[in-house]
Amino acid sequence: MLRKTLLAGLCAGALASFTLPATAAPVKELQSEQGTLQVTTIAQGLEHPWALAFLPDGHGMLVTERPGNLRRVSADGKVSAPISGTPSVWAKGQGGLLDVALSPSFKEDRLVYLSYAEGGGAGDKAGTAVGRGRLSGDMTTLNNFQVIFRQEPKLSVGNHFGSRLVFDRDGFLFITLGENNDRPTAQDLDKLQGKIVRLYPDGKVPDDNPFVGQSGVRPEIWSYGHRNPQGAALNPWSGTLWENEHGPRGGDEVNIIERGKNYGWPLATHGINYSMQPIPEAKGKTAEGTVGPHHVWEKSPGVTGLAFYDADRFKAWQHSAFIGALVGQALIRLQFDGDRVVHEERLLGELKQRIRDVRQGPDGYLYVLTDETDGSLYKVGLK
Repeated sequence: MLRKTLLAGLCAGALASFTLPATAAPVKELQSEQGTLQVTTIAQGLEHPWALAFLPDGHGMLVTERPGNLRRVSADGKVSAPISGTPSVWAKGQGGLLDVALSPSFKEDRLVYLSYAEGGGAGDKAGTAVGRGRLSGDMTTLNNFQVIFRQEPKLSVGNHFGSRLVFDRDGFLFITLGENNDRPTAQDLDKLQGKIVRLYPDGKVPDDNPFVGQSGVRPEIWSYGHRNPQGAALNPWSGTLWENEHGPRGGDEVNIIERGKNYGWPLATHGINYSMQPIPEAKGKTAEGTVGPHHVWEKSPGVTGLAFYDADRFKAWQHSAFIGALVGQALIRLQFDGDRVVHEERLLGELKQRIRDVRQGPDGYLYVLTDETDGSLYKVGLK
């Protein structure tokens, strides 16, 4: 039943109509390897926007702002007042209101999932939390918001929350969790730092998670050895979960996530400390018993956000993935042959803005958020 409900929700989302303001015009026409890019401004004045999720039936999208606001951007580009009923967030450093995802059966249950930094730890430390609430019919209120997951213990002083939310084809919820800039915890199976967890939509732990029943191990864990995974998406061709994560100074990664696997941090890394010194725990670029990155950047672009392109609108982009770059101020296109990365292209560098999130819209365009005090939402397509 869970799988059937999910597939129905995905089909409804794919068929949702989504139109842009009639007055919208490309702010820039930029060159790319696949032709001329048209970049259209949908909304401006967003305060450090972090994530977006498309609403069905042409109702625009929900956008999170890191200081704590959830807003609706309508199909005609209007930005709403903050939606009420959202949780209080720990808005310090990299913390705040982070990812947003709709329930796979949103048309029936109207549930909206939010990830965010939550305080309350010893010494004013924080961790990632996830909750859900029911969006009102007029889309102004999130009713009955309930926390379904908390990262434990709370160890962050403002760094490495991870925080992407992904539903798979069977309706399970995956949550990516940073190691709170506390490196060894990524290998500690009694802690939820540096992990990807797998849950039912209500937060319950599935019985077939890899570490269920093991003494001293958190049953929520699906994979471990992650540093700060800020992009995650389901590969539409294989159904596998992919994520990208920040390395230290060098060594940003893309990983294909497998059940129960150790992805190495901090035992294996292609990067070094910001002090230019080696990572103390690292054995090198590889370590026995760990999975190496599927794709790696020796020089870190600061990867975040991940969207696979499988729409019909722009044939040249099919079998590509798009990833935001914060430090690199670009949208990265990875081209695949099967799962193998065969080419990389950097886009939107002329905007000189930090790209925080990218999503494929139901209309086949890409939608991009910039992480700025005066952040923007852009639509990107090929001319």
